[in-house]
Amino acid sequence: MERREEQPGAAGAGAAPALDFTVENVEKALHQLYYDPNIENKNLAQKWLMQAQVSPQAWHFSWQLLQPDKVPEIQYFGASALHIKISRYWSDIPTDQYESLKAQLFTQITRFASGSKIVLTRLCVALASLALSMMPDAWPCAVADMVRLFQAEDSPVDGQGRCLALLELLTVLPEEFQTSRLPQYRKSLVRTSLAVECGAVFPLLEQLLQQPSSPSCVRQKVLKCFSSWVQLEVPLQDCEALIQAAFAALQDSELFDSSVEAIVNAISQPDAQRYVNTLLKLIPLVLGLQDQLRQAVQNGDMETSHGICRIAVALGENHSRALLDQVEHWQSFLALVNMIMFCTGIPGHFPVNETTSSLTLTFWYTLQDDILSFEAEKQAVYQQVYRPVYFQLVDVLLHKAQFPSDEEYGFWSSDEKEQFRIYRVDISDTLMYVYEMLGAELLSNLYDKLGRLLTSSEEPYSWQHTEALLYGFQSIAETIDVNYSDVVPGLIGLIPRISISNVQLADTVMFTIGALSEWLADHPVMINSVLPLVLHALGNPELSISSVSTLKKICRECKYDLPPYAANIVAVSQDVLMKQIHKTSQCMWLMQALGFLLSALQVEEILKNLHSLISPYIQQLEKLAEEIPNPSNKLAIVHILGLLSNLFTTLDVSHHEDDHEGPELRKLPVPQGPNPVVVVLQQVFQLIQKVLSKWLNDAQVVEAVCAIFEKSVKTLLDDFAPMVPQLCEMLGRMYSTIPQASALDLTRQLVHIFAHEPAHFPPIEALFLLVTSVTLTLFQQGPRDHPDIVDSFMQLLAQALKRKPDLFLCERLDVKAVFQCAVLALKFPEAPTVKASCGFFTELLPRCGEVEPVGKVVQEDGRMLLIAVLEAIGGQASRSLMDCFADILFALNKHCFSLLSVWIKEALQSPGFPSARLSPEQKDTFSQQILRERVNKRRVKEMVKEFTLLCRGLHGTDYTADY
Repeated sequence: MERREEQPGAAGAGAAPALDFTVENVEKALHQLYYDPNIENKNLAQKWLMQAQVSPQAWHFSWQLLQPDKVPEIQYFGASALHIKISRYWSDIPTDQYESLKAQLFTQITRFASGSKIVLTRLCVALASLALSMMPDAWPCAVADMVRLFQAEDSPVDGQGRCLALLELLTVLPEEFQTSRLPQYRKSLVRTSLAVECGAVFPLLEQLLQQPSSPSCVRQKVLKCFSSWVQLEVPLQDCEALIQAAFAALQDSELFDSSVEAIVNAISQPDAQRYVNTLLKLIPLVLGLQDQLRQAVQNGDMETSHGICRIAVALGENHSRALLDQVEHWQSFLALVNMIMFCTGIPGHFPVNETTSSLTLTFWYTLQDDILSFEAEKQAVYQQVYRPVYFQLVDVLLHKAQFPSDEEYGFWSSDEKEQFRIYRVDISDTLMYVYEMLGAELLSNLYDKLGRLLTSSEEPYSWQHTEALLYGFQSIAETIDVNYSDVVPGLIGLIPRISISNVQLADTVMFTIGALSEWLADHPVMINSVLPLVLHALGNPELSISSVSTLKKICRECKYDLPPYAANIVAVSQDVLMKQIHKTSQCMWLMQALGFLLSALQVEEILKNLHSLISPYIQQLEKLAEEIPNPSNKLAIVHILGLLSNLFTTLDVSHHEDDHEGPELRKLPVPQGPNPVVVVLQQVFQLIQKVLSKWLNDAQVVEAVCAIFEKSVKTLLDDFAPMVPQLCEMLGRMYSTIPQASALDLTRQLVHIFAHEPAHFPPIEALFLLVTSVTLTLFQQGPRDHPDIVDSFMQLLAQALKRKPDLFLCERLDVKAVFQCAVLALKFPEAPTVKASCGFFTELLPRCGEVEPVGKVVQEDGRMLLIAVLEAIGGQASRSLMDCFADILFALNKHCFSLLSVWIKEALQSPGFPSARLSPEQKDTFSQQILRERVNKRRVKEMVKEFTLLCRGLHGTDYTADY
């Protein structure tokens, strides 16, 4: 092929020198990418090739790489480079070169019609991109021209090759439109143009599909092309003939998948519901597939049953409202619903024997929503028709939720078991939703079935059937308030009668009891029926998650009725903890459960139980504190500290978060003396300090220590007060030795809760000044290695300003240094750190008037802050952070207006600042807009977003689409 003398203008030169991007170097890089075994070399080659694709030289080398003597990998890269240049840098191509570019692409596509298919597709995508950029003005009848050009008889390529190339081009055109980044106004223009051009495509597709002489490969391509075009929201009535032809093609096994895809896409387009008459014509076509569906199920042909189910669900799910509205056609729609029911209950276990039933679940939600959205009279009629259908659905779903036999389940892979678990969760969600339609009668129905199953002496029942019915109960009880159900007492009575022979059944029994914990709180007399089962299950490692989570729920919901059982619960829990039956996370849950349980006891009882519960761990910790640090004793220390943290998270005798009302409040013990948690913490405080002294440089151990106090502070609030002085002292020592983020986070908690109280202000102030001084020293040494510390420090400063601005009045606090460090933190690459720094400034600036040192530092160094903010907006920070910087600008404008009006004008006068892309007028407009807006924060955010796009050269480009 002749090399082009004039190439369209180029854009986006790569980082490498221009001379590097030669045909020879591109070929070498491609060879390296495909064949070099060294992964680093591959990555370098890929990076270089990406630069090459966007370089000005791409216009030259792309055509040469398409030469017939090149291998397909090289030709493919040439075609891809052309597509990138056309789609991303269209504005660089002079208008007088559109036609020659178009002609060359047509020539190449014709040549590759009998060549490499992957290269042909990329060239078609490039021409499609060109067409979309030229339509409708520069190329008004693009699609008709494509059809005409490829039907010309004088081509050297045979008819079938030309036909397939044309179909490929027509297929990728709508796909390229869907993914193109055309500006919105162009998108709607081109969409309208394509909708008109559809008239040049569909007759051709119908002719090719119905022509007996069309080979299978052409018919398949026709179906794919149709599938692509219907996604442009073509009116459904215009698709009728092709949809019917696609239904006929379902009988051909080679065309089956393409036909399903085309039909589903056509039916699923949002606009289709307007064409009710066409939809009604489709119902008999779908119902006509039932014999083929049953045959496929009998033969175990999962692909065919899956495809037919997709079609039935697409029609039902997308158009149930429109079809229900046609009351005179209720029987044909009911027949479709029953066909979908057959798909839901398709024989076999998901996902091993079938993968179809899961497709149908959303349909049942949609149908129910549509029925319940009708006015009362129409709803009553449809309820009469569909309540029996939904009761049948419950039976079908519970049958599908049943486990296979133990032997069969043993052969399933872990992936299949996980898919089945997720499938059961989806069934559970559906049952919970169906309750809205069927109400209390659904629970009665399940209870009757379970009762008959457990009390029948005629035949032995399978554990799978029992488990599925219980699972149905659990699904509903977890989210629906069953407190007023008259069947729950009977169910609680039946549970102990279940012969538990298997882990899955035992798990479901546990989860069902857990789901009924709120009901048990209202009916405490029944607790004794089920609690022994739960405590017994705690000893079985296979039931770890279900038994521990159920005990936790019971202890949380029923704690005021558990004192009679407390000794037994604590004893069993201690036993399983000592035997190490459960994994770490379940041990933590168990401690939380015990925290809830102990909260309802008298203080002396709590202390007695705490002593027996914690003593073994304290002894173990004392022993570990003497040992030389090593990885195994570290794990043990973190585990013990975690147990204490979780216990103190829920052990709360103050009841300040309690929502119990009425007589139950009288059951609460009246706390006397110090809080039990504080008593324990004071007892173990020295031991914790000893552990810390050996593990100060280990972030995990420090974090675990801080977690104990942080969780205790959050739970106890003011009751924690006696611990404040010694904890402040310990935190100060910890942080001075080795600064860690967790210590700052705990300091922030203390500031939040205690800084406003005069009695606690001195130790809090001393700690605040100490950690600030240490962190400022860290900044002098280089803070870049500690973004987490800087993040936590900024959050601490913001909290101090919010809760106790007086902390900034202290003479020993170097407010100027703090301010400068925060400006530095604005330039960190880590987004959370930058956000925290912005948060600090939005708390600091409103205090300019009331806190004298703050006002002084803003006056002296505020210009430095503004420069940093403008640099960030100018392109140095991620666009996702622009709202945070806008908040600082808004605060500056609101609280330091006279200063900002001088600073911003001075700063923006600097040439090339904050971006070389800005004109003086654009900078002037921005500063005026900002200074005018002192009320509406949202407007300032919009201004900053606009300005940052201008700074980055992205304003009005494809990249703003999602911004």
